[in-house]
Amino acid sequence: MKQQHISETFGFFQAWLRDPLRVASIAPSGRALASLITSEISRETGRIIELGPGTGAFTRALIARGVRQEDLVLIEFGAAFAATLQSRYPGACTLRMDAARLRTVELFEGRPAGATVSGLPLLSMSARKVFAILTGAFSKMRPDGAFYQFTYGPRCPVPGSILDRLGLEAERIGGTLANLPPAAVYRFRLQERRPPRDRTRGEAQA
Repeated sequence: MKQQHISETFGFFQAWLRDPLRVASIAPSGRALASLITSEISRETGRIIELGPGTGAFTRALIARGVRQEDLVLIEFGAAFAATLQSRYPGACTLRMDAARLRTVELFEGRPAGATVSGLPLLSMSARKVFAILTGAFSKMRPDGAFYQFTYGPRCPVPGSILDRLGLEAERIGGTLANLPPAAVYRFRLQERRPPRDRTRGEAQA
C-alpha cells in the first residue's frame, strides 16, 4: 500500500509538471479530504458521477462507503490516469473525456445519478467551462442530487453569477487541515422552487 501511494504521488507530480493548470496540485488528495467530500454519500445515494478522479483517492473512499463499482462513472481526461482507473476499478465505467462535454454522453443507460463528486480544479478554469461542467452534471442527476466540490481557496469555488444562472445554492460542509494543501468542501444543490402565490385568492381574502 505504501509503495502504491509513492507511485501515485510520483505519477500525480509528473502529471502536474505536464499540465499544471489542469491538474492544479502537486500531490493527490489525502484521506482526510477524501473522507470529507464523500461524508454524505452511501450506497443508498445510488449512482455516482466522479469528475477528475486522478489516482482514485475519492473513488476508494466512495467504495469504502458502500458504493458499488457498477454504480460509478469515472470521467477522467488524463490518458495515464484513465488507464489506471480502468484497470483498478473494472466494474466502474471509466470515460476518458473532458468533463465540460458531460451533457453530450449518456450515463447509466439514461438513469439519473444521486450525486457528483468533483476533483476538478474549478478555480483555474474559465467561467464558461465551469458553467458547462455544472450544467452537464445537474442534467445527469435527480432533482435532489448534490454536487460536491473541494477547493484550496478561501471562498466558494463557483462564482455567484453562475450559481444564480443555474438556480443553485452552495453550502460549505467542512474543511480539513490534514491535506496538502488544506482544503474545504462545498455542496451544490438546485434551489427549492416555491409554488407561485395565488394572487386571485389573496385579493379575494383582502
